[in-house]
Amino acid sequence: MSIQTLEQFISEQQTQFPQAKGELTRLLQGISLAAKIVHREVNKAGLADILGKQGNMNAQGEEQQKLDVFADHYFMDALERVGECCYLASEEHEDGLDLSKRNKYAVGKYMVYFDPLDGSSNIDANVSVGTIFSIYKRVSPGGEMKMQDFEQTGRMQVAAGYIIYGSSTMLVYSTGKGVNGFTLDPSIGEFCLSHPKLKIPEIGKTYSVNESNYNQFSTAIKHYLQFCKEIDKETNRPYSTRYIGSLVADFHRNMIQGGIFLYPDTYQYPNGKLRLMYECNPLAFIAEQAGGKATTGEKNILDICPSELHQRTPLIIGSKNMVEKVEQFILEYSSVEPTFA
Repeated sequence: MSIQTLEQFISEQQTQFPQAKGELTRLLQGISLAAKIVHREVNKAGLADILGKQGNMNAQGEEQQKLDVFADHYFMDALERVGECCYLASEEHEDGLDLSKRNKYAVGKYMVYFDPLDGSSNIDANVSVGTIFSIYKRVSPGGEMKMQDFEQTGRMQVAAGYIIYGSSTMLVYSTGKGVNGFTLDPSIGEFCLSHPKLKIPEIGKTYSVNESNYNQFSTAIKHYLQFCKEIDKETNRPYSTRYIGSLVADFHRNMIQGGIFLYPDTYQYPNGKLRLMYECNPLAFIAEQAGGKATTGEKNILDICPSELHQRTPLIIGSKNMVEKVEQFILEYSSVEPTFA
């Protein structure tokens, strides 16, 4: 059986576009390199002094883990050095890095948003964690960045993906032409094509939600969760609950097996908790390219115009039929005030 590496795959894809100059290819290769370094550290975390809390807070007011800081450093460094970026934004920093104002390295035309280590609070328990990335092309003609560059919706992404560090390390990405998954072969140090043309099953048998927030959910979400637990042989219910607490891990399982992930608005987080630019947009892009769907419950995630760097939003994502069922419940109960017990 022939093996196709990520670099070979990207190079072949580039030949389909005569106008391509290789900038996005080099950018994806930079992400791949940083992912390999983080994979190495995650897999030896129990043997090195890299577990536990760093002692600092990130831009979200969340306590940083040592691996958060490590992953953030290597992704920032790799993306800056590759020379194809004009702007970098990490969930770990209050402000983005505008490379159009700097000349240390070559400045390109791509803007990258990323969550360097999603689910890092679970690393001490050896639970799968991941990296999420989103790539845009600046729309202003050059020089310093303009407001119009930062107001692009998720539909304007030129590429998005995630890396999951688990029993095996996988890189899954899309450039708007479907979704492909690559598994890292440690023996040769290369990501190899393992999941070509990934598709999310239209319906699954699992739902992922933090049910400890049940009393803070809207009436519609409460009724949907009851629906998930009802016995109905025709629709294979009740569904099973599978909540890892690591967004990448929950999303990846649903990508492979089908299912739905919900982090709706709550009393504590009326605008949702997950970040639009670092988490929701890239995963929504992947979901749609794989035949799934992502919504706030009332609006497609990819249609949201961002108004701030660390903007939060509700997220309901996964198998298309399951997401649309939640939307039906929300529409049905839209006239009912949210009830918080």
